[in-house]
Amino acid sequence: MVNISEETLLGLKNHLLAHSVKTGDFILKSGKHSSWFIDAKQTLTRPEGMLLAVEAILAILPPETTAIGGLTMGADPVAFATAAVAATKNLKMKSFSVRKQEKGYGQKGRIAGALEAGDLVVVVEDTVTRGTSLLEAAQAVKDHGAIPILALAVVDRGGTVQEMASKQGIKFQCLLSAPDLGFEYEGG
Repeated sequence: MVNISEETLLGLKNHLLAHSVKTGDFILKSGKHSSWFIDAKQTLTRPEGMLLAVEAILAILPPETTAIGGLTMGADPVAFATAAVAATKNLKMKSFSVRKQEKGYGQKGRIAGALEAGDLVVVVEDTVTRGTSLLEAAQAVKDHGAIPILALAVVDRGGTVQEMASKQGIKFQCLLSAPDLGFEYEGG
């Protein structure tokens, strides 16, 4: 793996702070209150933010990766943009989404997109606090017959995912953490 350039990380951090991070009183998915909230999609759906995130991801992506995806909606902009830009660099990588619930018609199942049994997968999420969505997506990938080789978050605001992922035999990495953005971890 190559290291992410400091210029790319600083650019991504500044973009997140300018477009995605809000302060105030927020209720998180867990029901806990927080003094800050991050809507990383505000960065990951803007071209300049998207390219910064993809550049960082491609710098740390295991070279054997054949697919990238995760739980819809948090993973979609990251996975699709990464696969598209990878193709311009002659890297063959498919992308997919994991549905929140199994589809009961057509091809059924939770996987939408190009994921095949045996694929070596980077499971992504825009932001994690407890990591439940990321690990749920990793399990859906396993259930589909593919192999999660890395769980990756653009932002880790909780600081507990690495331990949880490790218990499932999956390496975890984030591009930026809560402390990188000037906040304390909020735990699980």
